[in-house]
Amino acid sequence: MLDPSSSEEESDGIVEEESKEAMAPQAGSRISPSRTSESSGGLAPSSSRSSARPTSPSPSAVSEEKEDLEKLHREEEERKKKLQLYVFVMRCIAYPFNAKQPTDMARRQQKISKQQLQQTKDRFQAFLNGETQIVADEAFINAVQSYSEVFLKSDRVAKMVQSGGFSANDFREVFKRHIEKRVRSLPEIDGLSKETVLSSWMAKFDTIYRGDEDPRKAQQRMTASAASELILSKDQLYEMFQNILGIKKFEHQLLYQACQLDNLDEQAAQIRRELDGRLQMADQIARGGKFPKFVSKEMEAMYIEELKSSVNQLMANLESMPVSKGGEFKLQKLKRGHNTSIIDMGQEDENTLSKSDVVLSFTLEVVIMEVVGLKSLAPNRIVYCTMEVEGGEKLQTDQAEASKPTWGTQGDFTTTHPLPAVKVKLFTESTGVLALEDKELGRVVLHPTPNSPKQSELHKMTVTKACPDQDLKIKLAIRMDKPQNMKHCGYLWAFGKNVWKRWKKRFFVLVQVSQYTFAMCSYREKKSEPQELLQLDGYTVDYSDPQPGLDGGRAFFNAVKEGDTVIFASDDEQDRILWVQAMYRATGQSHKPVPPTQVQKLNSKGGASAQMDAPISQFSGLKDADRAQKHGMDEFISANPCSYDHASLFEMLQRLTLDHRLNDTFCCLGWFSPGQVFVLDEYCARNGVRGCHRHLCYLRDLLERAENGAIIDPTLLHYSFAFCASHVHGNREGSSYWGPLGYEAPVSPQSSQSPDPQAAAKRAYIFKLRQRKKSFQSEKRPDGLSTVKVDEKERFEDIKEKLRVILENHIVNFRYFFPFGRPEGALKATLSLLERVLMKDIVTPVPPEEVKGVIRKNLEQAAQLNYQRIKDYAKIEVEKGQKDQKDPENVGRLVTPAKKLEETIRLAELVIEVLQQNQEHHAEAFAWWTDLMVEHAENFLALYAIDMDAALEIQSPESWDSFPLFQLLNDFLRTDYYLCNGKFHKHLQDLYAPLVVRYVDLMESSIAQSIHKGFERESWEPVNNGSGTSEDLFWKLDALQTFIRDLHWPEEEFAKHLENRIKLMSSNMIENCVKRTRMAFESKLTKSSKSTDFRISPSLCTMFNVMVDAKDQSAKLCAMEMGQEKQFHSQIDELIEESVKDMIQLLVAKFVAILEGVLAKISRYDEGTLFSSFLSFTVKAASKYVDVPKPGMDVADGYVTFMRHSQDMLREKVNEEVYIERLFDQWYTATMNLLGTWLTERMDQQLHVYQLKILIRITKKKYRDFRLQGVLDSTLNSKMYETVRNRLTVEEATASVREGGMQGISMKDSDEEDEED
Repeated sequence: MLDPSSSEEESDGIVEEESKEAMAPQAGSRISPSRTSESSGGLAPSSSRSSARPTSPSPSAVSEEKEDLEKLHREEEERKKKLQLYVFVMRCIAYPFNAKQPTDMARRQQKISKQQLQQTKDRFQAFLNGETQIVADEAFINAVQSYSEVFLKSDRVAKMVQSGGFSANDFREVFKRHIEKRVRSLPEIDGLSKETVLSSWMAKFDTIYRGDEDPRKAQQRMTASAASELILSKDQLYEMFQNILGIKKFEHQLLYQACQLDNLDEQAAQIRRELDGRLQMADQIARGGKFPKFVSKEMEAMYIEELKSSVNQLMANLESMPVSKGGEFKLQKLKRGHNTSIIDMGQEDENTLSKSDVVLSFTLEVVIMEVVGLKSLAPNRIVYCTMEVEGGEKLQTDQAEASKPTWGTQGDFTTTHPLPAVKVKLFTESTGVLALEDKELGRVVLHPTPNSPKQSELHKMTVTKACPDQDLKIKLAIRMDKPQNMKHCGYLWAFGKNVWKRWKKRFFVLVQVSQYTFAMCSYREKKSEPQELLQLDGYTVDYSDPQPGLDGGRAFFNAVKEGDTVIFASDDEQDRILWVQAMYRATGQSHKPVPPTQVQKLNSKGGASAQMDAPISQFSGLKDADRAQKHGMDEFISANPCSYDHASLFEMLQRLTLDHRLNDTFCCLGWFSPGQVFVLDEYCARNGVRGCHRHLCYLRDLLERAENGAIIDPTLLHYSFAFCASHVHGNREGSSYWGPLGYEAPVSPQSSQSPDPQAAAKRAYIFKLRQRKKSFQSEKRPDGLSTVKVDEKERFEDIKEKLRVILENHIVNFRYFFPFGRPEGALKATLSLLERVLMKDIVTPVPPEEVKGVIRKNLEQAAQLNYQRIKDYAKIEVEKGQKDQKDPENVGRLVTPAKKLEETIRLAELVIEVLQQNQEHHAEAFAWWTDLMVEHAENFLALYAIDMDAALEIQSPESWDSFPLFQLLNDFLRTDYYLCNGKFHKHLQDLYAPLVVRYVDLMESSIAQSIHKGFERESWEPVNNGSGTSEDLFWKLDALQTFIRDLHWPEEEFAKHLENRIKLMSSNMIENCVKRTRMAFESKLTKSSKSTDFRISPSLCTMFNVMVDAKDQSAKLCAMEMGQEKQFHSQIDELIEESVKDMIQLLVAKFVAILEGVLAKISRYDEGTLFSSFLSFTVKAASKYVDVPKPGMDVADGYVTFMRHSQDMLREKVNEEVYIERLFDQWYTATMNLLGTWLTERMDQQLHVYQLKILIRITKKKYRDFRLQGVLDSTLNSKMYETVRNRLTVEEATASVREGGMQGISMKDSDEEDEED
């Protein structure tokens, strides 16, 4: 700590320079009313004839002047009030003894400004536009797109930012919650967990949010801001409250110097005087009977006890403060807990000091510089010095030559002697052989005190007989440190009745034993205990005139107590002022002595009355007091704190502090910073501000800010309200009190450190019902008071009603006061606080139905408000048709049905978005009232139902464009556990069920007509898997079933009915299609050729494909999932199988008929017929002259060509392999049976050679081609085939003998795999 007299000239210059800059406005603000009116009167307007005679000011000008004067007066009074308040605040900061800065309060984040919000929007938009280098997948881009559209561009977020309720952490948490569902819905990827994806997305979000800003600078800024939210130094606290109260820097410097805030002794003395004044004020109230108005008359006596008890508690706190604050010396603590003014007489002996209680400890530093005047010794002789404190150890310097006896050696000593004897001796080494000791040349004995000069000085040494140098001097410095508990020391003359009974000059030390115990002790040299001591409790010190008959001493003062007077005198005026000031601080007296020289000076200026209460400053600091008086600060410094209404002053201080806090850069939500809490706690404790008054004012200020749009944490409101409610109604909690912020804390005079508010709120929220049921015999309030003022109760009831209205308004506007669940837990805390506010007292819980009724009413209003706002947002106006038709001006602006439906669908999307956000962000807060949130959603949807019904009524009966609206709403409602099959959902079903039935009826009729007309015009050109008509039919049926399935009809019975209806309709339609196809197939075959010119047309294959496609579609369109209801599918399958079987039989019959035609042609060569003989003769005769072709081979080639073409066409065009194989099997078997039958009929006849050749060729090619087509060997090598083969082989052998050969045609080839056509 600096010496009080240090840096006076420097600080004086600074203050003087700054004061000159502010003198003009200060002087202007203190202009007298008369001078102000004169100067302002000249500003009044004058008429054109003013040169003839001055006009009197108009009434309006006079009223303006009066208003200006009143305004100046109010501003001046406000300035003075703030200066006086700042003096009290400064003293709380300078010497706190009740509160500490809490270190465990929730750290507040930096708030987001409008500029930062716009910057964030731009950064995310730049990312979406691809203007950044951040690599991201489509899922992350979609998440950012949704976050930007839903959150960043929300007007609710902009309003919240404007209110200062959003921080960067809120933005991050909303995005994290937004993407958690998206990440959980992503498919699992091997080796990549969803936690890794979530972390990666959050890292990318941080990169986008940060932009191009250097993360290190951001981290440094965050660290600095976090430090400012924690512990503040005294200088930082001074600067903060200068800004809060509007105090200028030079005013702070003047007040700081004049109040001696750096002097802890002065501040402790000021506290003792304040506490003594509060006790006297309590006695005056008790004697005068001027009590505040309490709710009960019996509380008046308790009020006095409370005042005294609070002062006793403060005294105990002050007593517990260490005297040697910041020092190493520890005092013996005196056992006392009360001021002497309230100590029982029986305790007087216990508080009497003994001499051992005032033992001091000093540290001495002895520095030996050099010896001057040492001439008798030879230059090379060795000299050295020793030093010792009486009763302590002896130290020695280094050796030096006599020609240069300098050292600079320091010795450190510790002693308990206030007047120690320091001995320094000079030695030289003995040169004699028999000398045992070195020779002493001289010595010096000094008696330093803490007031002795600290610089080095020359001291004359007492030389020995062996030293011829008589003028021997030593230069040394002795620094004796003053211990913390020694407040002043020096030589005084003293005379008393019980001590110091002889007028004599003694060395006195003012010793502080504890915060309330001081003693004047006189010491002798080399003694650690005082010779005599005077305990200063109850004494009053003051200046006095010289006492006749007492020789010695020039400046007199005395210490007076009932029955005792002790007279002191010093040798000069300055020493007397210092002694009186030190003793004035020690006695704690209310009377403030003023030096006679200062009184005379003030009397000459006419200011004695104003300065009589001024605090005594150090003599060298009187210049500060004069300078403070010059600037008008003396009235604030000398003000008696006990004479002020600290309740109103604190109300002003807390209000200004809250305004400052809400306007800083932190998202505080009304919470004070740790430094502000510390100062407010200290002010309340030191100046006796009642806790209920403090929290009532705090509640009122918070509610006013909340009404003006500020975001206030409802948990904070809950704390203060609970405190006030416990005070007004009584708290049955037993051994706990509500701390400075309103939460429960253990009783301790030094307990100002707060538990985590959020944890405390959660704990109180869970166990509050249990706590309310506790009842103890003793009714104790949270601040330890048993008295309740009438105004406190009345103000509490008013604030309670106002708080209830605000809370209900917040619940009504919960989407806008707590957008996206921010601030976190605020809505839940609001509901909890509302339940607390509805309680009649703090013990009886409010009936659940009453709370439920209030919340139900608020949520009903919330539904109307939310729906109206989204209607405004969507720019939809519900117009009444009748009114528009009567108004000709609106006829041209009528909304078309299609436009109205489009707007209704858009509104439905907004409705769903609101309900989803309510579920995601607000449902947790209403966890105890889930049914009320369901009612809220139903009410919200009911309002939408009015507009939806109006929009659907104007739709055309033939229009089906409204089904997307049903699908949109139903897809949301059916997945909601509470809204599924609710009122609105059932209304929606009742509205759309007739539409769905009518739509299905019309679709059935339309499909039936399309089948009839389609098959009439069918060209049977292949289209995809079938024909044009079949493809159109199956597409329509699939589209209809998809439509019905996508409806996801929630009512099970009607959904089952629709499914049965659609399946049955599909079965009937497919059945009709199959029958019409079969008829067309039969008709087509009937009209076709029966010769080998017949070719399988693509249309016949298309008909087969229609059957195949019908079978495939029936499995999808006609199958039912229920057991016996698979009949639709089974019936249509049977029909298709029968139809395909008939079609194969018809086609095989066609093939058989063609083969019969071939056999009929070769039957003309049968043996024994006229035609056969004629043909044989003609061929033989002609062959002699020309080359005649082989008769009958063209018939065989024609049949083979027909067979192969039919096989290839069927294999290529028909899509079902099973049908092809079945057809080929039957074709082969039927034709082979026909050949066998034909040969059997000619068993007794020999085949003509031409018949044989044709049959061999047909049989051989048939066997080979059908084997190539995949017909099984068991079918190919049937008995009929073996019969035919054996017959033809025998006939071949016979013909070879008879005709001489078959010209290369043989049945043997039919077993070979040749490549002959």
